[in-house]
Amino acid sequence: MGASKRMGELIIQSFSNDKNLCRNTTFSIIRFGNVLGSTGSVVPLFNSQIINKKLITITHPEVSRYFMTITEAVGLVLSSVSIGRGGEVFVLNMGEPIKIIDLARRMIKLHGFLEKTKNRTNGDIEIKFIGLRAGEKLHEELLISNLTLKTLNKDLFIAKENFILWPKLKILISDLKKYIENDNIDEIIKILESSIEDFHSGK
Repeated sequence: MGASKRMGELIIQSFSNDKNLCRNTTFSIIRFGNVLGSTGSVVPLFNSQIINKKLITITHPEVSRYFMTITEAVGLVLSSVSIGRGGEVFVLNMGEPIKIIDLARRMIKLHGFLEKTKNRTNGDIEIKFIGLRAGEKLHEELLISNLTLKTLNKDLFIAKENFILWPKLKILISDLKKYIENDNIDEIIKILESSIEDFHSGK
């Protein structure tokens, strides 16, 4: 998962663990997959490109993502509200991730078109690979520790993730804010790498 997203989770986890900070509020975390049909989802984009017979752009032929429906997303939120006691990281069982290129090809076929390739030059729609964006991963990771707990909902799990106690995290956040204001990328990366498990910037 993204470093900035995980840092946000660490803040919520630390808040929830410190009873002096959240006496009257219960904080929980929900990790979503890509919500089909939502704003910014790849499905409406592909749909528009296919209808207009435009070029479909995909970052990499092996890139894959988890997907969930709007109904599943809403159900996840509602279930977490009833189950959550504070500090949990909820994850929905979304099955196996789907390769984006497979999704694009299925959508082309469902619209009654043919993919245009080197061997099928009379096809309707071409797929082009444009390369991964900076920081983008090939495959989505929903768990860090790979440790989960079951809940009363068979499709809803609690991820057991480590976190940083608030007194220490508060200092890290203060330093992070200072380095962001000064545009000190190297120090920002150092803090993220020291705070987030398995995060490596590659620099």
